[in-house]
Amino acid sequence: QVRLVESGGGSVQAGGSLRLSCLASGYTTYSRPCMAWFRHSPGKEREGVASISSTGATAYADSVKGRFTISKGNAKNTLYLQMNSLKPEDTAMYYCAAGPYVPSGSTCRLADVWGQGTQVTVSS
Repeated sequence: QVRLVESGGGSVQAGGSLRLSCLASGYTTYSRPCMAWFRHSPGKEREGVASISSTGATAYADSVKGRFTISKGNAKNTLYLQMNSLKPEDTAMYYCAAGPYVPSGSTCRLADVWGQGTQVTVSS
């Protein structure tokens, strides 16, 4: 089983930026039909933030569109989420995930590989 490891979270002020990274540990390349970033905060449902298909097609939740960018690294074993113009509402635990089906909007259907998460806290 592949292990996904997130990094790059932290505490920033509103308007700041962070770049999250997700490494497929033990792989030089890692390809699934769908990879995505999810986030979850207390009292809210888990939300698909951004997805990217095996062909590179991307999709974003309306709440982050224009501010976040999902991408794959050149090494093909990494996934990134560039987050700009951060808002307090973006505060959440962020998870990278992979799934066996083509992305459904900003999410991976039945994602079956998950990272442990990295905390993002945005203060006003």
